[in-house]
Amino acid sequence: MPHTRLAAALILAMAFFFCLRSESWDPCVQVVFNISYQCMELNLYRIPDNIPTSTKILDLSFNHLNHLNSHSFSNFPELQMLDLSRCEIQMIEDDAYQGLNHLSTLILTGNPIQSLAVGAFSGLSSLQKLVAVETNLASLEDFPIGHLKTLRELNVAHNLIHSFKFPEYFSNLPNLEHLDLSNNKIENIYHEDLKVLHQMRLLNLSLDLSLNPLDFIEPGTFKEIKLNELTLRSNFNSTHVMKICIQGLAGLKINRLVLGEFKNERILESFDRSVLEGLCNLTFEQFRIAYFSEFPKDDTGLFNCLVNVSVISLLSLDLDSLEALPKDCRWQHLELTNCNFKQFPTLKLNSLKKFVFIDNKHMSTFTKFELPNLQFLDLKRNHLSFKGCCSHTNFGTSKLKHLDLSFNDVITMSSNFLGLEQLEHLDFQHSNLKQANDFSVFLSLRNLRYLDISYTNTQVVFHGIFVGLVSLQTLRMAGNSFQNNLLPDIFTELTNLTILDLSKCQLERVSQMAFHSLPKLQVLNMSHNKLLSLDALPYKPLHSLQILDCSFNRIMESKEQELQHLPRSLALLNLTQNDFACVCEHQSFLQWVKDQRQLLVGAEQMMCTQPLDMQDMPVLSFRNATCQMNKMIISVSVLTILLVSVAGALVYKFYFHLMLLAGCKKYGRGESTYDAFVIYSSQDEDWVRNELVKNLEEGVPPFQLCLHYRDFIPGVAIAANIIQEGFHKSRKVIVVVSQHFIQSRWCIFEYEIAQTWQFLCSRAGIIFIVLQKLEKSLLRQQVGLYRLLNRNTYLEWEDSVLGRHIFWRRLRKALLDGKPWRPEGTADADSRQQEATAST
Repeated sequence: MPHTRLAAALILAMAFFFCLRSESWDPCVQVVFNISYQCMELNLYRIPDNIPTSTKILDLSFNHLNHLNSHSFSNFPELQMLDLSRCEIQMIEDDAYQGLNHLSTLILTGNPIQSLAVGAFSGLSSLQKLVAVETNLASLEDFPIGHLKTLRELNVAHNLIHSFKFPEYFSNLPNLEHLDLSNNKIENIYHEDLKVLHQMRLLNLSLDLSLNPLDFIEPGTFKEIKLNELTLRSNFNSTHVMKICIQGLAGLKINRLVLGEFKNERILESFDRSVLEGLCNLTFEQFRIAYFSEFPKDDTGLFNCLVNVSVISLLSLDLDSLEALPKDCRWQHLELTNCNFKQFPTLKLNSLKKFVFIDNKHMSTFTKFELPNLQFLDLKRNHLSFKGCCSHTNFGTSKLKHLDLSFNDVITMSSNFLGLEQLEHLDFQHSNLKQANDFSVFLSLRNLRYLDISYTNTQVVFHGIFVGLVSLQTLRMAGNSFQNNLLPDIFTELTNLTILDLSKCQLERVSQMAFHSLPKLQVLNMSHNKLLSLDALPYKPLHSLQILDCSFNRIMESKEQELQHLPRSLALLNLTQNDFACVCEHQSFLQWVKDQRQLLVGAEQMMCTQPLDMQDMPVLSFRNATCQMNKMIISVSVLTILLVSVAGALVYKFYFHLMLLAGCKKYGRGESTYDAFVIYSSQDEDWVRNELVKNLEEGVPPFQLCLHYRDFIPGVAIAANIIQEGFHKSRKVIVVVSQHFIQSRWCIFEYEIAQTWQFLCSRAGIIFIVLQKLEKSLLRQQVGLYRLLNRNTYLEWEDSVLGRHIFWRRLRKALLDGKPWRPEGTADADSRQQEATAST
């Protein structure tokens, strides 16, 4: 075939490739188009100016914006969330955030602020959350936020604040709901400090004073003050100080009080029961105490001041039992988490409606109890065994609506929830469920709406396993199995089901009647099974289906007529991680995949597994044209279209390719001026100058390189310089491949011209140097380069003595190939070259 026709075909292919390739010059990551951008850790010294003005969420954390001038963010009037964490900010001038009328969240964590102007936060008329953690703040009085009337949350933790005095401007913050002063330097709290709060009696404020070294609270300081929540954790260096400070809270009216320590911040070695006596002088509804190791073994009288509390939570306390509770205890919600109980507590609380008993791993047997008004019971993660489950006699109540027995040991089903007909939520996941297949265990649960039996080692054999669940809306049964790996018709009565999880059930087939009674089903998870085709699922009855997950199966294709039966309501379909065969016999399915990109989740991640030449290539890259025409028809069609339709356009757009072809004929095999033309990214210029040029042009023998910054003729078009000075006057081409190279439009252009030059001028002269390890996902964006590197030997730069020696020796050998040189001179030069390289 004449060279002209080959060049034209190559030009058309390159034009098609240019159209497919998408590039972005924006250093920030676009999370949501025109809405959310992440510019984290980009070593920015100023705010990027190429981010759209419509941006609402902007993350600039971990950069170098040490000085915020006036109107620094005026280009983003729609901004709602701004993260400036750890940006080395030292100075914020007046009106720095002026114009951000919609900003609701501002994060300044970890900035060593030294100068904060009085008007630094002016213009933030909608700010609701301000985070100033670790900002060297020494006093709330010097913090210029008194005008932020919309502020709801203020976090100034981990600072240098010594005084608890609330500035007068707090009276201008009527919407403040959360103030975090944890981990500061506050030691004493006096009545005068809370003068502002005494004037704001209806304030719904949650206050966190954890990790402050409190030593004294003046009695009466909190009298008649109303708070939503107060947290005091790891504040006291002795139980005596803790007792005095709790007494100092007398008169406080609060919804929730939190006392204790943190898991990794434990100060008190022991806990005196008298510490809690001061709580009798407080009015509160909820109480939480956490992380005390040496808790009193005898709990008699310990909870006397808590009898009127509605909600009590005990977390990580060294409790052996909970027996001596006051008789008039009115607790409605009790939570016992990781409290080292040796046996299951036998409670007798007529008022209790919610009982949470989790992460207590020092016992193995469940003991029956009587809580006649209990409605919510959570017993997960206790390693408990139940020999007879479940009926009202187990829990002493018939009012139970929520039962969680997940992450326990063996649960043997011996009754069908007799007396528990009001149950709405039932969770057995990751417990070993026994005898669930022997009879209709859920028969009486006609009000149940949520059931989870995932990973319970259940093999479904009995088809009536779910009989009676007429109100069920969510069924999760992942990680189980079915007889013969077939999903049978077991959902007959589940007509109200909306969510069904059948993932990891080893399913190979699905009965055609399996879903016939599920007209309201909206979410179906069939992932991580062994389905071979989408045709295995009977879609017709699923009139309401919106989400279908068939990822991680063995699906190769689906018939076109079956795809037409997919519910019209379907909004998301996940087919990733399957065994797609990108062959002509499945072209209708492959074309359907292209046409349904909006429906398919992660369509770009759908990969071919066969044939071998398409393995690990995106399904979207399959071309139906290859199945409809043979190579001769393609060539004739391409040439016809080229000559008749777009000849003029291609000459105009690709004139430099034609110049290259003409130059090959003109210069032929004449003597070259340069030994090699170097193609590289400008961001790798330091390596080219300091390593490549120095070692080759100053080495033995010396090589003359063509470098654009030095050898291109001023006033001549770049493309012309590349062709005339670069390719026509050079024996070889050196391509320096790096991450910057792949992302550079000019570098890829020069590399593609080099391929054309090699082909048209019949020169095997392209030498690839890979500077660093490249991510395959990034390299696959340049399909031709990826395949070429896989097929050809290339040089890889390794910055070590041995690596450099081998690298320069191989590179010089490649450049000597075809270079006019006397044999004796070559031998001498080679020995001198080895000596020079070794010294390097």
